[in-house]
Amino acid sequence: MTTARRDTYTPETLLSVAVQVFNERGYDGTSMEHLSKAAGISKSSIYHHVASKEELLRRAVSRALDGLFGILDEEPARTGRAAERLEYVVRRMVEVLIAELPYVTLLLRVRGNTGTERWALQRRREFDHRVAELMKAAAADGDVRGDVEVRLATRLVFGMINSIVEWYRPDGRGMGRQEVADAVVQLAFAGLRRQD
Repeated sequence: MTTARRDTYTPETLLSVAVQVFNERGYDGTSMEHLSKAAGISKSSIYHHVASKEELLRRAVSRALDGLFGILDEEPARTGRAAERLEYVVRRMVEVLIAELPYVTLLLRVRGNTGTERWALQRRREFDHRVAELMKAAAADGDVRGDVEVRLATRLVFGMINSIVEWYRPDGRGMGRQEVADAVVQLAFAGLRRQD
């Protein structure tokens, strides 16, 4: 783990360090002492900017959730046939996940042990439900296969996307954000689209 230098410390740097430590140690396994050491600042400096470790968690998962919910407000996610909107949302989910990889990784790891975690899980369920509604609409339009149960198809697509946090490493040598998004869309929709 890298330690932030004192002279470059900002609330955003603190949040970035906190997310890194939460992902490495688990939220429950992280103390303010761990955060202070990783950030290279005193605990009192942390408390100057945030009230608690849970506030850092809320800021971090909010960043991931805001990115995901923002997709649903984008024009291509709101207009057109349901299958086209769904394909757009799936592509953008991959792009947001990769752009905000540490934050989305943390979001996917919350378990509901604190008020913030329960709130994050509820928001994730809300997002999942909205995407599932798009899948249902695409099935009702006859644009996706009717022989695959919609809830199962939705879970499988989410599983494929969410698994990216386990293997994707933005090292510049592997696949880029666009390549991963293209592959997910191609694999998901080649199997989902109704064949005439």
